[in-house]
Amino acid sequence: MERSSHYDSIRDLTNHIPWQEDCYVDLQSNTSSTSTKGQMEEMGWIQKHKVQLERFLTSTLLDRALSHMRKLDLLSQGEEAQVQAGGKLQERVGTFTSILSRKDPQGSDALQAFIENSDSQVSRLITMHDPMVQDHKKALLLQFSTPNQLLFPSLSSLDFSSPRTLLLVDGLSDLQQKEHDLMQVEATRGARRHHVRQLALTKFLEPLTRVSLPPRVSLTVGVAGIGKSILVGHFVRLWCRGEIYTDVSFILPFAFWELNAVEKLSAERLVKLAFPHITDPSLVLSGACRILLIFDGLDEFRCGLDFSDAAPCTDPKKEVSVEDLVTNIIRGNLLPEAVVWVTSRPTVASLIPGGLVDRVTEVPGFSPKDIRQLLNENFPKGDTASQIWSHLESNKIFMVMSYMPCICCIVAVTFGYLLESGWQEGLPRTCTELYSHFCAIRAEAGEPRGREPIKTDQLNGNNRKLLGSLGRLAFYGLLKHKYTFSEQDMRAYGVDLPSTQGSLGTGVLIRKESSVCVAYHFSHLTVQEFLAATYYHITSKRAIFDMFTESAMSWPKIGFQNHFKSALQRSQQAEDGHLDVFVRFLAGLLCPAAVRPLAGLLAQGKDDGGQRVWAAGLLQGLLGSGGSVVSLRSVNVAYCLQELQHTEVLRAVEEDLRCGTLGGKLTRTHCTALAYLLHVSPECSEETNLTACLDYSTVKSMLPQLLYCCHLRLENNRFKDDVMELLGSLLSAKDCHLQKLSLAENAIGNKGAKALSRALLVNRTLNMLDLRSNNIGSKGAKFLSEALKTNQFLVSINLQNNNIEEEGGRALADLLLSKSKLASLNLQKNSIGPDGARRLAEALKTNRTLTEMILCSNQVGDKGTTALAQALTVNHTLLSLHLQSNSISNKGMTALTKALRLNRGLICLNLRENSIGVEGAKDMARALQENCSLQDLDLTANLLHDEGVKAIAGAVKVNRALTSLHLQWNFIKCTATKALAQALLTNSTMQLLDLQENAIGDEGVVALAGALKANVSVCTLCLQGVSAGRIGAISMAEALMVNKTLHTLDLRGNTIGMEGAKALANALKTNRTLKSLNLQENSLGMDGAIFIATALKGNHQLTYINLQGNGIGESGAKVISDAIRTNSPDCVVKI
Repeated sequence: MERSSHYDSIRDLTNHIPWQEDCYVDLQSNTSSTSTKGQMEEMGWIQKHKVQLERFLTSTLLDRALSHMRKLDLLSQGEEAQVQAGGKLQERVGTFTSILSRKDPQGSDALQAFIENSDSQVSRLITMHDPMVQDHKKALLLQFSTPNQLLFPSLSSLDFSSPRTLLLVDGLSDLQQKEHDLMQVEATRGARRHHVRQLALTKFLEPLTRVSLPPRVSLTVGVAGIGKSILVGHFVRLWCRGEIYTDVSFILPFAFWELNAVEKLSAERLVKLAFPHITDPSLVLSGACRILLIFDGLDEFRCGLDFSDAAPCTDPKKEVSVEDLVTNIIRGNLLPEAVVWVTSRPTVASLIPGGLVDRVTEVPGFSPKDIRQLLNENFPKGDTASQIWSHLESNKIFMVMSYMPCICCIVAVTFGYLLESGWQEGLPRTCTELYSHFCAIRAEAGEPRGREPIKTDQLNGNNRKLLGSLGRLAFYGLLKHKYTFSEQDMRAYGVDLPSTQGSLGTGVLIRKESSVCVAYHFSHLTVQEFLAATYYHITSKRAIFDMFTESAMSWPKIGFQNHFKSALQRSQQAEDGHLDVFVRFLAGLLCPAAVRPLAGLLAQGKDDGGQRVWAAGLLQGLLGSGGSVVSLRSVNVAYCLQELQHTEVLRAVEEDLRCGTLGGKLTRTHCTALAYLLHVSPECSEETNLTACLDYSTVKSMLPQLLYCCHLRLENNRFKDDVMELLGSLLSAKDCHLQKLSLAENAIGNKGAKALSRALLVNRTLNMLDLRSNNIGSKGAKFLSEALKTNQFLVSINLQNNNIEEEGGRALADLLLSKSKLASLNLQKNSIGPDGARRLAEALKTNRTLTEMILCSNQVGDKGTTALAQALTVNHTLLSLHLQSNSISNKGMTALTKALRLNRGLICLNLRENSIGVEGAKDMARALQENCSLQDLDLTANLLHDEGVKAIAGAVKVNRALTSLHLQWNFIKCTATKALAQALLTNSTMQLLDLQENAIGDEGVVALAGALKANVSVCTLCLQGVSAGRIGAISMAEALMVNKTLHTLDLRGNTIGMEGAKALANALKTNRTLKSLNLQENSLGMDGAIFIATALKGNHQLTYINLQGNGIGESGAKVISDAIRTNSPDCVVKI
């Protein structure tokens, strides 16, 4: 694509207004149908104002009107009595107007004259309300249909405002109140808080329950660039169209950047100033109308809100300072009947005391699906969208940042331009590179059309000057927490206002204009921070005073290195982290790849290579310094190293994390690097595995950063009870994001369990806890049981191998009798015994939440099994029951099978490694003929023999629910196998059949192969160690030539030999459904393996093959492995 056409395409994209595709409805049009006008003219005054009369007429004025109409003989005594006999005031007014309407035109004329002559606020409301509302809606539609000047790609196809919902949250978290917006997103990876409720805009002002009140003050928070103002505009447009809140008379949206232009005013003057079309503000603010006051962008307000020291004000006509005016409105001293909605970035929102806010909501950002959709919609041609997506996936920091729609647009427009313009040096890998390219693209694409071409040198000179002045504005604005600027501010920092309307200015600066004032702000907070860093980077090389002191009255500070140190020090000392991203960019600008796009705009001077090495050493030293706890300020140093592209330590820790070799290596430096990786590493995105690498001191150091992990594995760390105190504090924190926590194979005792239990009383995020192979004992089980009676969020707990015994079993039975939400309970290997099982069974009779119970290896015996069976006759919610290794005999089996005839819920039953014999198998067969819910039955390692399995085979013929049947190690021979094969000819639901380690021989395999020729349901067949030979393999090969459903075949540990391999190889040439084939230890030899390898040349469905233990040798194995990988590159080969 040619250069000029690229600029035009960027301009076209940036001129399109995101999120506002549906914003304009022309309510200014005066055209209406002739019939409608005629109807209005014919309609009497009462009919025209009926709604207003019923809404605004007071009881006093009604009584006066009744008296007046009696005097005019328009109302009889009986009619007056009829009106007074009505119920509520609105009903009485309705009766009154109906009576007068029947006496038109005299009735209407008389009431009109009375109302208009009464000279009261009520009369003005009745006559003026509707025209004022219509004029107001027209004005708002004009105001909010103005382009928002977000200079990014079109999001027109992504109609992301209409279905938008808010998240109802329980106040602000510590992270939101104390940290930079970008750090908030990075620490949580853009994940939403758990257990939050979505709130549609249609429900925004409504009570949450039937007994609650609607909110008076609502606070909506969201990080910079998330779309708060866009949401407000969308809300206002919906109201103007009459789609929401038709009972609200006036919505009055104010932006805090507008309020910066005034010093002192009253509530009425504020309305008049912002909405000149409202001729009578006192009428709007009278309290008779329902009004919504929107204060958008508290973070842009130049004044601090001091709720403790603000002078009280109750008079809407009294002029006070603008900050006191806002404070009194929020507090309810002024306009107490008005509903108030404030939007803000989270850090500033904490200025409003929580006790004054009735509802806190949060604006959600983009999900990965939204990001993908944006790319596809804006780059529909070619593979640009997929290339950008792949780059985001491999550079998680960009994916996380794209949670903010505004940054997502910066990423999309920059990456898209670079790909489509043929940029040869690869897409940016750091944020500094990204923003350098973005500013360079904006500088080139922003030149106004129709102007005479400007020479490159002149253009760069203009932009260089503008970049310097904008950078100075950005830097000192950042120091003052100032993000909107007046024209006076712009001039004070040397910004030439006309130059901002072309070239670079149109790309990074946004001009906003209202009836109150004109203001400017950068297109995103990060753009301001980047420009501030470029200014500091260039100016610090020649500055002789501390640049953080604008007055220049400071000790001399000469040289870039001193200024760089000063910036880092200021950043580390800033409690709110507002300089974090600034110093990242400052470090990134020392990397040649980051400044190359801005070569024409930055006066670089000599190469900064030496400074880069020096800065890397300084940052590396800071990485290992600091207090005993890794703070987010320390983590930000790791972000600086990433921007500097000095990542040796970060990569080393990531590699150890990937390989599980972090144990013994976690110094302070490594802990900080690990905390950084928790934000950005793919290794930590789904699960953070810190197995066998932590101790008490490292947990204490890392604790604040572990808060934001979702799935944390801390297994085999030899943790004792003292570590549980630390983890208990983590789980108790308001910011905790943990959903899954595994503490398996540690040394946690009952005291540690008590600490975790205290945390579970308040935790609202954890839904899975794994404590297997600890030593919490019966006391620990009691502590956990008591906590979980209160906790309504944990749904799965694993207490395997914790020696809780019968007493612990009784405690957990009491838990199941409570209102706990527990769905999965693993008590394997806990010596619960038959009495403990009996107590659990009693609880199951009434429990309706538990879906899985694992009681393997608990000496339950027939007594406990019988009790559980009785529970199953009435409990139909338990889906999975595991009773492996519990000494269950035919007696227990008989009880279970009787229950199965009545049970309608159980799906999975595990009876492995018990003592169930032929009679038990026959009982199971009878149950399977009646049961229609059981899908997975495991009878591995029992004593079923041929006779018992033949009975089960007979049931399989008629059963239509069973999908998996495990019969491994059951002394089965060919007779029972033939019966199973016969059953498979008619059964259409069985998907897995496991006959491993049964001596069924070739005869049994031949029978199964014959069944597979007709069966269309079996997907997995396990025939390991079944004494199959050449004949069985040949029969199975013949079946594979016609079978279209089998995808896993396990023939390990047989003796099919070369001939069997040859037959299977021929089958593989035609079979297109088999995906996994295991021929391990089958005496194939080199020739047999070669047959298999050659066959794969024509087979592209196989994804796994195992040829180990076949006497091939190392050299032969390599040849065959290479051949298979050449023929089927996607196939996993074990040889």
